[in-house]
This record gives sequence, structure tokens and C-alpha cells, in this order.
Amino acid sequence: MSADTAALDGTTRAGDAPDRTAVAAALETIRQALGPKGWVDDPAALEPWLVDSRGVYRGSCLGMAKPASTEEVAAVMRAAYAAGIPVVPQGGNTGRVAGATPDDTGRMLIVNLARMNQVRALDAANDTMTVEAGCILKSLQEAADRADRLFPLSLGAEGTCQIGGNLASNAGGINVLRYGNARELVLGLEVVLPDGRVWHGLTGLRKNNTGYDLKHLFMGSEGTLGIITAAVLKLFPKPKARATALVALGQLDDALTLLADAKAASGGTLTSFELMPGLALDWAERLVDGARRPFEETHDWTVLLEFAGEETVEEGLQGLLERAFEDGRIVDAVIAQSEDQRAQLWFLREAIVDAQNREGAQIKHDVSVPVSAVPTFIREAAEAVEKVLPGTRPYPFGHVGDGNIHYNLSQPEAMEGDAFRARADDLHRAVHDVVARLDGSISAEHGIGRAKRGELARYKDPLEIDIMRQVKRALDPKGLMNPGALLPDAE
Repeated sequence: MSADTAALDGTTRAGDAPDRTAVAAALETIRQALGPKGWVDDPAALEPWLVDSRGVYRGSCLGMAKPASTEEVAAVMRAAYAAGIPVVPQGGNTGRVAGATPDDTGRMLIVNLARMNQVRALDAANDTMTVEAGCILKSLQEAADRADRLFPLSLGAEGTCQIGGNLASNAGGINVLRYGNARELVLGLEVVLPDGRVWHGLTGLRKNNTGYDLKHLFMGSEGTLGIITAAVLKLFPKPKARATALVALGQLDDALTLLADAKAASGGTLTSFELMPGLALDWAERLVDGARRPFEETHDWTVLLEFAGEETVEEGLQGLLERAFEDGRIVDAVIAQSEDQRAQLWFLREAIVDAQNREGAQIKHDVSVPVSAVPTFIREAAEAVEKVLPGTRPYPFGHVGDGNIHYNLSQPEAMEGDAFRARADDLHRAVHDVVARLDGSISAEHGIGRAKRGELARYKDPLEIDIMRQVKRALDPKGLMNPGALLPDAE
């Protein structure tokens, strides 16, 4: 495949090199436009930004641009576009699929949005706030709270991830069941295109039926079409009360019945429904300081669920659990009696991730299937994995309410970590084949990045990939936006 063909397909590596003199001149233009606070080329300062959050991928770069305004982002992109410099947009670098990691050619430019961290406006009457892409997610939750509103996007990395990256990857999290993924929390975007033009789409309208809804092109595009610089986010009424419980299921299939009953009993206030295996709670208590399993015995499956709304939500949760006990769907339960107890239950949910990391090598899957197929998927995936590598320990958990299961695997107890990781491709194939058979997705909320491009080519409809490439060519004809991420290589 020629460099020209690769560029048109949007899959060119940064090694399809531009002229060195033009690159040097463009970098000097960028340095001058940004000033000393906006340019980083010291190797020690760059190091943390060259490695993905899982430590699997490592790249190199020409330097890091840190613009402080949309105008500066546009100036960077104009210079890079003219010189043919590939660009990697980057937020908090917390992604799980290396979607913001440069390749190893050293010819990419990182554009980090951390200095663009202002809340430009908060319109309580319209239930919106306009924010810049570098805002930390946690700070936006707090800004909404100060206005007596809720911004519901919530995930484990919220103390360091940035909203621009959340939108570019269409992040999920624990509240998707009620509020939807990141793309469903956005009314408008401001985006700098590959050639430096700026799309000013910061609308607060909830109805705007004037053609293609362009914002959805950029959310979930993983920085391959442009750089999101600002967004208009939806806000919601702040719940007056929360009711949270950890319950032990009679059997795995009871999760679906309990979910349906919880939706009916909550009156639309069910926000979270998190499935965890007993193994995960055991490991969390053993390996993570402060994690305490509230049950005396180990149960095969537990669910952490939460209602959020009026003061009556606790009464609704109590009634739900009483009926579930009577019907045998749950065999034990703990209801949080204070905010501290609620925090302890949620800490346990987060601790199961850390616990698996401490237990040894893991192979991870972020998948989704129809909610009705979750138990079937968990059972069939376990059978498929056992056939590939006997003794592998499945560690499935996640957001059952929206069909998203993190189907992680830990190595057999007698196996070395490196030997286990060497079987990753075989185990990925086994799990993803089950997902495909159940009409699911190989990526529920983490995206594709650099890590899953090959899997996308195997499992996604070729027509869909072709349409994606056509969109890429239309907006990024030189193939300079985050090459090597998301789109598979052309055949």
C-alpha cells in the first residue's frame, strides 16, 4: 500500500514521513504561537505521556503542544496540517486501549488539552454548562453540584480524566443505566478540524432538526476526525436522597429478574446495577486495604444497586428487597444506613479492580451483549476460556443494567504471568466469538484505540468500516488525525 493510499484510508503510520525542513519550520511556528508554557520537549517531562495507562504501549513524539485556547489549538493544527505532521489528541491519558498514545516513529505531535480547563458558562435555567475539553471530570461534577444540579457521568478515573477525552471515547461508567453514555449528555460541541478550521457548534438547544447531527461524528471518534475543544453538557436535578444496597443473589439468572423488578419499583430512579462475583469480593477484602465484604460467607454472585431521587427511594428499595427475599431471588442483603456506609459499598466495587491487578496477570475484555443474554454470555465465555486454557480464572463484573460486562481473566494459579499473557490472542478470540454469537460488541465503553483495531476488522461489518473510512477521508483527507488508532489497516 502506497503512502498516498494509506493517507486516504486514514490508516497511515507517522512514518509515511513529511519533509524534515517543513516539520522543523512548523514546530517553530507552534512554539512561537504557544509560548514556553505551551510547549514541552524535555524527555523527562514527556515520559508519562508516551505510555498508555495500562503500561502496554509506549511511543515517542516530536513534542507536546499544550494550547490554552481554541485559537491556539487552531494555530497548532494549521501548522501541523501544512507540514503533514500527524497529531495525537490527548486528555488525561487514562484510556484503556492506548487511543491517546503515539506510535514509535517519533514523528507524531501530541496535542494535550490540560490547559483548557475553564467552565465557560453554567445556565441553571436551561440545565446546561459549557465547558472546555481539559476540565477534569470530577471538577465538572462539583461545579454542577454547587449550582444544585447533577452532571451524572461517573467512572473510576474521574479524578484525572478530562471531559474532552470522555467525549472522544464516548465514556460509560456507573450511571449509564439511567442517564446514558457520554454522547447522550451533550447538546453541542466546538471542534477544531484537521486543517485548523473551527466548527462552532456550542448550542444549548434540545431540538434542532436542521440536518445531520454533526456532534455525533466526533463523540466516539477517538480523535481521528478532529479535536473537541469545548462542549455544552446536560445537567439534571440533584437527587434529594440515595438508597444503596449490596445483595447476594440466589443464582446468576436472578440478576435479570431483580433488575426488572428494580426498574419497576424505582419509578425511574434506578441509577446503578453492578454485578460482582464472590471471588472478586474475596480478593478485594484480602488484597485491598479498607475493603470489607459485608457478608460472613462467600456468595457466587452479588449486585450493588442504587436508587437516587426523592426521599421515598429508601422505602422503595426496602420493599424491593423484601419481595426478592420472599421469592428466593436474593439470599442476603445490606442496605447502607449512612453516606459513609454507602461510600464503603462503592469503595468495595472499585476495589475489585485493584484486587485483580494485585493478584497477578490479567487479560481484560470490555464487552456488551443484550441485557437478556448476560447470564448466557458469562456461562458460555467461561466454557470457551476453559477449553483454550484450563484453569484460567474468569473475573466478570460490571454494568449489567446496560449489558456491559468487564470479562477479565486471571492466570491459572500454577502459571507464570508472562506465559499467561502470551495466550492473550487465543483468549480474546474465545471471548469475542461468544460476544459475536450473541449479537454483542467487543467494546462497550473503552473504545478501540490501538489495542483492538485487529479485532474490529474481524468482528465489525465491513460495510460499517467502509462508511467510517469515507467519513475519515471527508474530514481528514491527509490521514493526519491519530493515525493508527480506531480504524483497521486497509487490506
